Amino acid sequence: MSDDMNDGFKSLKDIQAPAASDAAKKRALAASMMAFEAAKTETAKNNATAPQGVRRPSRLSSIITSLKGKSIMDMRLPIGTAAIALLLLPLGYQLYNSTSMSPADRVPVDTTAQGVVPPKVTPPPTTMPVNPNLDLRPPLAAETDPAAPTPATKDESEPSKGADPVVAAPVVPQVEPAKPAQSPTVQPQPEPLAQDSAAAPAAADMLANESAMAPPPPAPIESAATSRLQTRAAPSAGIIAPEGDFYAVPAPMSSATEPSGDEFTQFDESRLKVVASEPVSTFSIDVDTASYSYVRSVLDDGYVPEPDAVRLEELINYFPYDYAPADSAAVPFKPTMAVFPTPWNPKTQLLHIGIKGYVPPAGEDKPSNLVFLIDTSGSMDEPNKLPLLKRAFALLVDQLSAKDTVSIVAYAGSAGVVLEPTKADDKAKILAALDNLAAGGSTAGAEGIELAYKLAEQAKVADGTNRVILATDGDFNVGIDNPDDLETFIKSKRDKGVTLSVLGFGRGNLDDATMQALAQNGNGNAAYIDNFREAQKVLVEEGGSTLDMIAKDVKIQVEFNPAMVSEYRLIGYETRALNREDFNNDAVDAGDIGAGHTVTAIYEITPAGSDANLVDPLRYDTKPAADPAAVATTNAPTELAFLKMRYKLPNEDVSQLLEVPVTPSVVYGNIDAVSPDMKFAAAVAAFGQKLKGSNYGGAMSWSDIAMLAQTGRGADTSGYRAEFMGLIKTASLLKPDTATQAKPNTPAAP
Repeated sequence: MSDDMNDGFKSLKDIQAPAASDAAKKRALAASMMAFEAAKTETAKNNATAPQGVRRPSRLSSIITSLKGKSIMDMRLPIGTAAIALLLLPLGYQLYNSTSMSPADRVPVDTTAQGVVPPKVTPPPTTMPVNPNLDLRPPLAAETDPAAPTPATKDESEPSKGADPVVAAPVVPQVEPAKPAQSPTVQPQPEPLAQDSAAAPAAADMLANESAMAPPPPAPIESAATSRLQTRAAPSAGIIAPEGDFYAVPAPMSSATEPSGDEFTQFDESRLKVVASEPVSTFSIDVDTASYSYVRSVLDDGYVPEPDAVRLEELINYFPYDYAPADSAAVPFKPTMAVFPTPWNPKTQLLHIGIKGYVPPAGEDKPSNLVFLIDTSGSMDEPNKLPLLKRAFALLVDQLSAKDTVSIVAYAGSAGVVLEPTKADDKAKILAALDNLAAGGSTAGAEGIELAYKLAEQAKVADGTNRVILATDGDFNVGIDNPDDLETFIKSKRDKGVTLSVLGFGRGNLDDATMQALAQNGNGNAAYIDNFREAQKVLVEEGGSTLDMIAKDVKIQVEFNPAMVSEYRLIGYETRALNREDFNNDAVDAGDIGAGHTVTAIYEITPAGSDANLVDPLRYDTKPAADPAAVATTNAPTELAFLKMRYKLPNEDVSQLLEVPVTPSVVYGNIDAVSPDMKFAAAVAAFGQKLKGSNYGGAMSWSDIAMLAQTGRGADTSGYRAEFMGLIKTASLLKPDTATQAKPNTPAAP
C-alpha cells in the first residue's frame, strides 16, 4: 500500500463524529449522494470512450494505464471521494429513513395499542432533483441545508495531489423523472357487502402498509367510463351485515353517481310553505312507477341514481296498499287518512292520504283494443331491451281473451305494420309476429305513431279500452320530429278516446322525460321494465289497473287550517304540481286511476305553536282587520285540514267533487298506532329523501329506515317489500350515513 493511501486512511481514523443534528444529517446525506453521482458520472464518461467488446466491470475509481500496459487505480482525485462515499452512503440512507421521509411514505406502525401518540413530522422542502435511475422505493430526495456552507466545485481537468480535505461537489444535471405509462382502462375492485368489525383494524393496517410500499399507480386516461369507475364508493359508515345489523365504519367515501346518459326532467324539491300565506296545496295524482324500477336497476348495478331520477311519489306508489275500497263505480274511491309523528323529525307530523280505485266484480272486465308500437332500432339489440320486450308482451297477450284485439307496429329502418288487428285468442299468430321482430338499422320512425293510431281507430271498441302501448329504450323518432307537435297529436287522439302508455327498457339511452310527458298527455301510464319480474308485475299483476281506467283527470287539493298547522310541505309530486285555480278548471289535464290502483300522498306538517317552525313569524301584520279573507268559513276550528278531490268518470267530461275534513279523530300520538301500510310508506319516503339528498328529510339513518320498513312489512305475499329491504342495504353501502350510526353496545370500527 502506498504512503499516500496510508496517510488517507489514517486521517479518516482520526476524524471525530459530529454531534447529532438535523443540519448534519442533511449535509451527510447530500454529501454521500453527490459523491455517488460524481463517481458514476466519471465512470460513464470513461465507458463512453471504451472500445467495443466485453465491458469491464465498473468500480468507484478511475482506471488508468501505465507505460507497461498494466491497469492501475488512480488514487489521486477519487480516493477521498470513494472512501467517504463508502463510509457515509449507508449512514445517509439510515438518516434519510429516520428524518427525511414524509409520513405518507413511511410504513405505518400501529402504536395506539401501547398508548403512544406518534409525533407530527413535517417534511423539509426538497431542493435536489431525484435521480430516476436509483432503484429505491420510495425514491430518495436529497436535501441541502440552507444554513450550511456551499462546497466549492473542483476543476477535474487538473489532477490533485493527495486526498482533498473538502469533498468536491460536482454540479448534478437536472434529470426529469420518466412519466408513468397511462393505462387505457381501470378495472373496478369488488366491494364487500359487509365487514367484520373485529377484523377491520387489521385489514386497514394491511391496506395501509401495501399502499405505503407500492410505487405510485399510473395515471389513467380520463374518460366517462374510467371516471365512473374511479368514483365508485367503498363500503363505509352504515354498512349492513347479512343479519340486518348496521356496522359503524368512519370516514365514508363520496357516493358514486353514475353518468348514465339517460335523460330526466329536472325539478327542485317541494319547498316548505307557510300556512298563513299559502294555505292551499294542489296537485295531480300520479300512478306511474317508472322511477322505482329505474332506481332499483341502478342500485343493483352498484351506483347511486342521479337525484332527478328519484321521484318520491313513484317510489311510494310502487307498492300496493290495503286501503278501504270504494263502494261503487259512481264514486270510484274513498280516502283513507291518518296523522302521526314524523319518523325523521319528532317535532313534526305526517298527514297520510291514501285512495284505492274501485275494483269491478269478476266478469265485468271491459274489452281491450291494444296496439303495440315497438322500437326495433339497432340500439334495441341488447338482452334487456328487445328480447325482454318480446317476452313481456307475450305475458300480456297470455292474459287477453277473445273479446280483446292486438295489433303490432314496428318503427325503425323498416317501419311498418307487423300485425293487423287480430283477436287475442289467436295467440299463436300474435306470438309469432312478436318473435319475428329483430333490431337493426337507425331509428327512423317514418309514420310509426300515425300507423299505430290508425290501427287503434280501425279496431276501436265502444265502452272499452283503446290504447297504444309504446315500448322503447328512449328513441322517440316515431314519425313526428317536433316534441310539441307530438304531444299535440297525442292529446288530439286522447280526446277521441285512444290513450297512450309508455314502457321503457334498458339504460344509457333512456329518455325518461319524454316518456313521462307523452304518458301524461296520453292519459296513460309510464313504467320502466328492467327485468322479467317487473314485466310480470306491470303487465300481469297490474294489467287491470293499467288498462281498465275507472276515473280520469283526478286532482287533489288540501287546505290547511292556520290555527292548527303553521307549515307544510308535500313529499314528492314536484312534476305534478298544479295552480290553485287549476283545480276547478276541467280543461286542465290530470292523472288517471285504473281499477284497484292505489295512490298515496304524504304531507309533512308542523303543528301550530311548535318550536319546529323553520320560517320566522312576520314582525308586522299584513292583513287588515276587516279583511273578509281572514274570517273563518267553518264551524270546526279544530280541523287540521280539508281534503278535496276532483275526478271525471271515464266517459264524462264534467268533473265531480269529493270533500273530506281532516279531524282530530285521525290523529295518532305514536307511529306504532297506525297501520303497517302507513309505516312502510313513511319508510319508503324516508329512503327516497335520503337517497336523493333531501334538504328536509335526509337525516334519518339507514338502520332506522330499515327498522321502520320492517315494522310495516306485513304479509308481503308478492315479496316486493322484502326486495325493498335489500335496496336499503345496497344504498347504505353506496351512500353511507355522514354521521356514524352505531347500534347500542356495538363498538365502532376504528
